[in-house]
Amino acid sequence: MDATRKPMRVTSFDVAEKAGVSQSTVSRALSGSAVITEATRTRVLEAASELGYFVDERAARLRRGHTGTLATVVISKPGGGARDVNPFSYALLGGICAAAADRGLEVLVSLQADEDKLFGHYVERGQAEGLIVIGTTANRAAWDYFRKVGETSQPIAYWGSPLGDLDWVSSDNDAGARLAADHLVQRGCKNLVCIGSHDSVQRQFAERTDSFLDQARKLGKSAELIEIEHGRERREQGRLAAKALIDSGKAFNGVFAVCDAIAFGVLEAFQAAGIEMPGKVKVVGFDGIPAGELSNPPLTTIEPDLDQAGRLLVEAVTAGEEVEHPSIRRVRVRLLERASS
Repeated sequence: MDATRKPMRVTSFDVAEKAGVSQSTVSRALSGSAVITEATRTRVLEAASELGYFVDERAARLRRGHTGTLATVVISKPGGGARDVNPFSYALLGGICAAAADRGLEVLVSLQADEDKLFGHYVERGQAEGLIVIGTTANRAAWDYFRKVGETSQPIAYWGSPLGDLDWVSSDNDAGARLAADHLVQRGCKNLVCIGSHDSVQRQFAERTDSFLDQARKLGKSAELIEIEHGRERREQGRLAAKALIDSGKAFNGVFAVCDAIAFGVLEAFQAAGIEMPGKVKVVGFDGIPAGELSNPPLTTIEPDLDQAGRLLVEAVTAGEEVEHPSIRRVRVRLLERASS
């Protein structure tokens, strides 16, 4: 036997011959048609199993006018690749894939960064039934492109868009930031600091900043804002902000960083300065990315429910109903306490 020859593909005609029925009967039996008797269906299923025949579900769905697929685009920084994607985006992608699988859907994933290579017309080309867009807010050209895609291609949903007129799903930033303030105060902190921003392209940062400062003051505690430097990598933003805080000479013993990546830089700066955590200062981040378990010390964080996030994004593009624009769906959050606080 020639080992280089590919095995012959089993077809529905082979199943029909083995089961002693017509090919159309095989198709009806495997699709669950009620006109086929249980005895015939059993004979067909046994023949298919013995021959190793599997229904081409994708082809069947296409015949019914459905692809059974959702497209998800992960936006990266221009010139960036897989290593440059925020770990939170990968975690969120996992939630999307799990939610899609629960609905019997597959996910077509595309990492996109460069303006001349952007593509979002999966629905028009019949490659997918809907489009989900997530990723960094640092690539404004990509978000502008996908806004235009959304004007002509439906359904589409977004997470964390820097644009105010898009349908989007987001963490409950207000509740999460207030949880962070409550936790630090409960842990004995009196002089609180938020490392964040009011004018970042990441709109969620402003929500978290405002809510944390407001809650701290409602609790009767001192609350300061240290603004991050825009345009820098998140960890570097955290390092620089923490150094500015130390150099300011202001009293502080509780710090909230508006995302985990920034918090990692804060931890590094405090360690370099010999500031003991959680003894001298306690630190809380936001995003719940898995790397927080491995930071030094392990990072206390506000963790959004990424299973719910995935479900909401998938529902937004499979609900088949019109929604008001912009439609904001909030994902519940919880405090995940670790050694940094």
